This record gives sequence, C-alpha cells and structure tokens, in this order.
Amino acid sequence: MNRLFHRRAGLRVQNPGGIDVFEEDWDTLIVLDACRYDMFEKNNSLEGSLSAKPSKGSATTEWLGANVDGRDLRDTVYVTANPQLERHRDDWKVKFHHVANVWLDSGWDEQTGTVLAETMTDAAIDAHEQFPNKRLVVHYMQPHYPFVPADTAVDKTHLDSIESDKDGAAGENVWNMKFAGEIDISREKLWSLYTANLEYVLEHVERLWTSLPGKNVLTSDHGNYVGERAFPVPVREYGHPRGLYDEPLTQVPWLEHTNGERRTTYKDSTDERSESATSSVVADRLKDLGYKQ
Repeated sequence: MNRLFHRRAGLRVQNPGGIDVFEEDWDTLIVLDACRYDMFEKNNSLEGSLSAKPSKGSATTEWLGANVDGRDLRDTVYVTANPQLERHRDDWKVKFHHVANVWLDSGWDEQTGTVLAETMTDAAIDAHEQFPNKRLVVHYMQPHYPFVPADTAVDKTHLDSIESDKDGAAGENVWNMKFAGEIDISREKLWSLYTANLEYVLEHVERLWTSLPGKNVLTSDHGNYVGERAFPVPVREYGHPRGLYDEPLTQVPWLEHTNGERRTTYKDSTDERSESATSSVVADRLKDLGYKQ
C-alpha cells in the first residue's frame, strides 16, 4: 500500500523531487551507500559545507537508473564497490569513460562479504592517477551492511537463498529479518552497528578527501529505515525498500570541499579496459550484500 502511494500506482519510477547528481558541480563525487543525512550530520568529521539534499531513489538501483540511464558520461570514471551497474548493463544505456568494478576478484573481502573501505580508497587514488582529467565517482559500500567493524554474524552470513522479487520487499538480510521478527536485536543496537560502519568508512574517506585535487562532494545514493514508521500506512520499516520515498530513505548528505585548483575534465572515447563480470559472479556478490535477484 505504501509503495502504491509513493509511486502513484505505478506512474512514478523514482522520487520526483530528487536531484540529478551529474548536473551538480563537482570533480569527485564520493557516494556512501545507504547513508542517512541525520546519522551523517551527527558523526561527520570531514571538513566542508554540509547540507541535506533529496535522492532520486530509495535503493541503489533506483538512484543509479534515474541518474545514469541515457547519459553520455565519457568525462567520468566510475569506481564502485556495488555490483548494481554491472547487473543492469542491458537495462541502462550509459557511457562512462571507464568503470572500475572493485568488487571483482581481489577487491572483494571474503571474510566480511563486501569491499573494504580502505580497498576503495586505494582504488580511487589509482583511478585519479590513471585518469587525471576525468570526473571521478567513488561508490563505497559502507555504511550499508555488512557492518565491518562489528563482531556480528547475522549481517555477514553468506545467504543460502534469496527469493526473487523485483520490488525487493521481503528477503534474507539483516534489515528484512528484523522487520519480520526473525532476529532478536534491538533497534538501538542496529543503530549503533550502522553508525559504527559509517565511522569506519569515514576514516578511510578522509585520506581521499584531503588528497584529491578539485571540488570534492560527499553524498549517498539513499538512506535507510531503522524502525521509523512509514507513510501513509504507519508500519515500522527497516532497510531501504524500493519505491518508498519517506525522509529516512531520501534525505541524504551533500558535503562540499575544495582542495586547491579545480580539475580540467573532458570527454573522449570510452576506455575499453573497463572490467566486466559473468552473471554468476554478479549474483554471488549481490547475494552476499543482501540484495535479492
């Protein structure tokens, strides 16, 4: 019922009030996956001017599709810990100069089932050195679970089965298990784990934030419910279901800071060295991150 309301019974496929991030002014765009504005505001230690902005989506697929589909982004390199772009290669018509899929091969940490923040920072610095005249999008996986600093198992178990549901309603991940009452963990404990994951990623973003030249912007693709009541049907929600555009999901940080002179960027041909993956690898990575197929 809530999804029908927010999507106007199918007339909307994204949050109509969300910003177009590629029309904004930046040289490097750092994307923290599933980072709420209020949590970031309370825990941020990075220098810069902070404001809240609305996202186009309540999940990565909505945000990416709404921002990149149909775009010529040959002035941009996308460095990502999230496999969703590769998963939707046949659905979205977009031209990046180069895509660095850090979640492939050695970039993936088998112990936690994600890409570590330090790995992403190294990959982003390497990408800037390789493509100094390109805009850079750096898509970290945190604070989206798995909660890397925490000694918890519920968020790091490799999922045995994920039922198919294109709207991402119910499935075997920590937020959906909490929603369904399948795990005994308080909202307060989940919030503390979620916050610690943000603090962890910010420690490693700081190295990037202070070293890359030009105008840096930090934002998020979407937020996350942690037991807030949805609208209009006031059920307590967890996670980031697609098609719900309440404030906990769509209000994201927008932190701006400039290091020295702005970069000069230009478009040219697509770099054919962009990594690609088989569908089975994409599916395995998404499953470990709690995404449904």
